[in-house]
Amino acid sequence: MNSRALQTRLDHLVVIAPDLSSGVAWCERTLGVTPGPGGEHPLMGTHNRLFKIAADGFEDAYFEIIALQPGAQAQIAPGRRRWFDFDDAALMQRIATRGPQLVHWVARTGGIPDALAAACDAWRALGIDRGPAVAASRMTPRGLLEWQITVRDDGARLFDGCLPTLIQWGAVHPAPAMADSGVQLQALEVHHPQADLLQRAFDAARITQVVVREGTARLRAQLRTPLGVVALESMEASA
Repeated sequence: MNSRALQTRLDHLVVIAPDLSSGVAWCERTLGVTPGPGGEHPLMGTHNRLFKIAADGFEDAYFEIIALQPGAQAQIAPGRRRWFDFDDAALMQRIATRGPQLVHWVARTGGIPDALAAACDAWRALGIDRGPAVAASRMTPRGLLEWQITVRDDGARLFDGCLPTLIQWGAVHPAPAMADSGVQLQALEVHHPQADLLQRAFDAARITQVVVREGTARLRAQLRTPLGVVALESMEASA
């Protein structure tokens, strides 16, 4: 395997909302756009709304607003937790109290057939367990979307959401089917007390688009929107 051919790029930003309707209202108020349709994730009991934020350097990037789906029962194995810390009581209480929040980002792997496994192996060598790859899918008007995504048994985002979850798409990526939203991602920064380790992890997976800085744990995304340039920052991580 030629690990030098490994490519890992920002795929999408993740905002968790108390429910999708409040997530849509937050998006309209904060970014000046109404998110497009998304879908349901039976495996995790979640659903989402999506819109494109692609720009030079962030090709096929999109924005996900995700929430628990009322009445849905996650189909994951007993004892496992849902992705993106949906079963973390402190995070969900903060979102319930303070509203939708940028909490995480997802990076897609490519360049070699087993890119996701190669990136996970590179992180494991640094003492970072990103978790096993889980097969997931959802139906769209254009057909079935399928992907492999890393989900730890404990559902943890890791590094307060600054280390991306990894995804490897099947034959179809969702972004080309999305209409232009008028929003473009200009930059993503991750700030963390363990900046040195995060940078080594990014280097090992060949992540070059995202800037790592030392400091209090947070994400900072800068977007050009119909309302002007907007900076989204994750709230201070809970202890």
